[in-house]
Amino acid sequence: MDDIFFDNLPSTSQSTPKPRHENVKMNVCSPQIYPDDGLGTDHESTYEQSSNMSNDENQEHQISPSSMIDDIGKKVQVLVGKVNDSRAMDQKIMDNFQDKLSERVSETCGQMKENMYTVYEDNSRAMQATLQEMTLVLENCRKLSTELDVVSQVLTGLNKGLTSHQSGD
Repeated sequence: MDDIFFDNLPSTSQSTPKPRHENVKMNVCSPQIYPDDGLGTDHESTYEQSSNMSNDENQEHQISPSSMIDDIGKKVQVLVGKVNDSRAMDQKIMDNFQDKLSERVSETCGQMKENMYTVYEDNSRAMQATLQEMTLVLENCRKLSTELDVVSQVLTGLNKGLTSHQSGD
């Protein structure tokens, strides 16, 4: 008998947590149901009214147990539908947040890449200037080396000339 109205309930298998600030009013220990829960029934007040009526009137206004079960089943279905709708809304909010976060991360990565390439360009310019200066220094070293070779040859020739001149004397 428990499965009579639970068979047709929508699924609540989505597990999106609700924000902590939302409180659900439900008193598990008491059969009283709060109207703003969506389960509110007037069965208690109907019972009180019917107890004030005569037996004939009471039989006309009495609600059958199966009707009460059907009402509760319908209200449970409505509540489950609201829970699913709320979860779907939470999922949309989370998806939207994720999309915006992804956009921001992409933007930030793009800005970091631009900054990185700017640094690369600045470093490349500085290295290029240093390489040009080093090229000039190496070229001057080559010229000096060539001049030194010439001077060395001249000094070698002078040395031979002096040596031969001293031996001929």
